[in-house]
Amino acid sequence: GGGGNLQISKSFRDPLLCSMLRFLLGLLLVEAVFCTTYFKETFGSDWEKTWTPSSKKSDYGKWKLTSGKFYGDKEKDQGIQTSQDAKFYAVSASFDEFSNEGKDLVIQFSVKHEQNIDCGGGYVKVMPTTDAAQVDGDSKYYVMFGPDICGATKKIHFIFHYKGKNLLWKKEPRCETDTFSHVYTAIIKPDGTYEVLVDQVKKESGTLEEDWDFLKPKTIPDPNDKKPKDWVDEAEMADPEDKKPDDWDDEPEQIADPEATQPDDWDEEEDGKWEAPMISNPKFKGEWKAKMIPNPEYKGVWKPKEIDNPEYEADDNLGKYTDVGSVAFDLWQGKSGSIFDNVIIT
Repeated sequence: GGGGNLQISKSFRDPLLCSMLRFLLGLLLVEAVFCTTYFKETFGSDWEKTWTPSSKKSDYGKWKLTSGKFYGDKEKDQGIQTSQDAKFYAVSASFDEFSNEGKDLVIQFSVKHEQNIDCGGGYVKVMPTTDAAQVDGDSKYYVMFGPDICGATKKIHFIFHYKGKNLLWKKEPRCETDTFSHVYTAIIKPDGTYEVLVDQVKKESGTLEEDWDFLKPKTIPDPNDKKPKDWVDEAEMADPEDKKPDDWDDEPEQIADPEATQPDDWDEEEDGKWEAPMISNPKFKGEWKAKMIPNPEYKGVWKPKEIDNPEYEADDNLGKYTDVGSVAFDLWQGKSGSIFDNVIIT
């Protein structure tokens, strides 16, 4: 909170390292001067003038302003914290609508799970202008971005809303799971590419079309293509040069137990001739099979050829929005205590 501090002091205790990182982030902030900042929040004492809790439900968890259990500067490192366990939370802020047509859309914020979170969200939603009192899990959003932790799930969410559907990211990079502050950044570029950074280090990148199911696939398997009758599917074959050894069948599958002895009270007149019980023969070799060798006729796994998908329609406007106007933290937490800060949308 306050003065653009990106909370490095919450994550690192070493003063020299802290100073170096502040300097590097300072350079990044200088670069940011040359772009348009549509929304910036560092959570000072007047944060409630900008942010409004949702009243869509009566039992939402309460937010509180705090710098947490440890910090570098108590005032500057303030953020809003979830304060009640096993609660849904919803709070949002609105700003002048903008379009990201022809320019980068950057979404950035910091979160500190100082409670050692066991299950809960730590993400932000970027939305069209939305009535803050009505924000809930069903509210339309354009982008949902940030860490999500619950049991074995420890990933960064990056979800786009497109034509009535929320599209999950095909990639699942691991999020940070310690109790320190971390800065999450999503950059959506006008050419349809993107980058995700954690603490200013690139974590993932790619294209919107390839990494989300915005569109139908460009090509599909040809439904009329059939596997040739002479196609060889077997990768290996029995070696025709391999021969069964002459003594292979000399040993029977079972033999009389050589360690068995006739009981002292055995009476041949009453019990018949005593015979040792049969046991598996350790020398029995089983059914002989020729060794397997690579099949020279093997052609690989057959797949039908790909053809152009008649249902594919290109869209040059993926990730482009004309009325971005609200940002929200809309999430659930089992163990509360996460502190959110330094929200920037440019």
